[in-house]
Amino acid sequence: MTYGAFYFCRTNISAAVPGMERELGLSKTQIGMVLGGLKLAYGLGQFVNGQLAEGLPARWLLGAGMLGSALLNVVFGLGATFHFLLFIWAANGYCQALGWPPTVRVAANWVPAERRGRAIGIIGTGYQAAAALTFVVAGWSAEWLGWRGALWAPAGLLAAAAVVMLLRLREAPQPESASRLRRAVRAGVNLRLTLANPALWLLAVALGLLNACRYGFVDWGLTHLKETRGTGVGKAALQYAILPLGGIAGAYLGGWASDRFFGSRRAPVICLLLAALGGLTLLYEQAAAGSPAATVAVLLAIGFAIYGPQVLLVGTAPADLARGGAAAAAAGFVNFLGYLGAYAGDLLTGRLVDQHGWRVAVLAWAACAWLAALAVAPLWNAAPVRPSGELR
Repeated sequence: MTYGAFYFCRTNISAAVPGMERELGLSKTQIGMVLGGLKLAYGLGQFVNGQLAEGLPARWLLGAGMLGSALLNVVFGLGATFHFLLFIWAANGYCQALGWPPTVRVAANWVPAERRGRAIGIIGTGYQAAAALTFVVAGWSAEWLGWRGALWAPAGLLAAAAVVMLLRLREAPQPESASRLRRAVRAGVNLRLTLANPALWLLAVALGLLNACRYGFVDWGLTHLKETRGTGVGKAALQYAILPLGGIAGAYLGGWASDRFFGSRRAPVICLLLAALGGLTLLYEQAAAGSPAATVAVLLAIGFAIYGPQVLLVGTAPADLARGGAAAAAAGFVNFLGYLGAYAGDLLTGRLVDQHGWRVAVLAWAACAWLAALAVAPLWNAAPVRPSGELR
């Protein structure tokens, strides 16, 4: 519930994009820069916060991120100029980056490696459910209240979730034995272990390419469908809500399959689903010009093929392959480079649509999925690292 709630104030931007273009006169290239600003700040924040999460209480970091993001969404809805929106949405990206590293830290505290695929898969279903709800809430808020409503209604949901988290979250089964000072000293060691781990670099490159494809759908999909079909943003949002619902199944079953059939090796499942994602993306280009039923069916499969590997790449695999038990630091680093890919993808999509149209942009999404599969393939036989004396 906690990490899923972050998505209320992140994926909601897709419902605001058509209104921002129309009312503020922004080009798709400028919209891409605003969307990319969040990804750039999010990636940098993941790197920094991955280290902080090894030494600071998870509840502090999560609370600051949730309440800060909710406030910035309200402020974003008050904006009217390109540079103001770019700055506020980038600041929101940093607040959003306070979510995942402490979440992975808590998961590593509670769950051993042999059950981690399913456990983080369950966490992944939470943010897919929240994303599906966000498409509906933000889409219809934009339909009834204008594009600013897509920012304000989700902000209230995230703030409420922050209160629940602060009251209920427990960071570990027992009080952690290591002092905060000792963990802070270890942060420098964690950083060296992380940067010297070639497996994490491969995961990071794969995640960057996957994110370029993923945020093509998440950030631009409503606009694509609206312009392709000429439908309202509310109806397009209802169709796109199916994508994260497919992601719920992918997030859980991808982790389960990696535990059950591959001995907790994550790369085989990641590679197979990424290869399928490239083909489904090409199929989507045809379906979107056809019937709504075909579009929904393809989006369901795309959600499965995106979030099966995505959950493994952002949490399970980095935690498995981290050296010295630095799960949060490893996840933060992988997400740092992964969201640089998302940043580049948003800029590329906006420019390609402005200059060449939607078809070329969607083809680029498919190419990114296939390249991501190639990037992670060398880790096919990599099994979880089980260091002795892992710091919990």
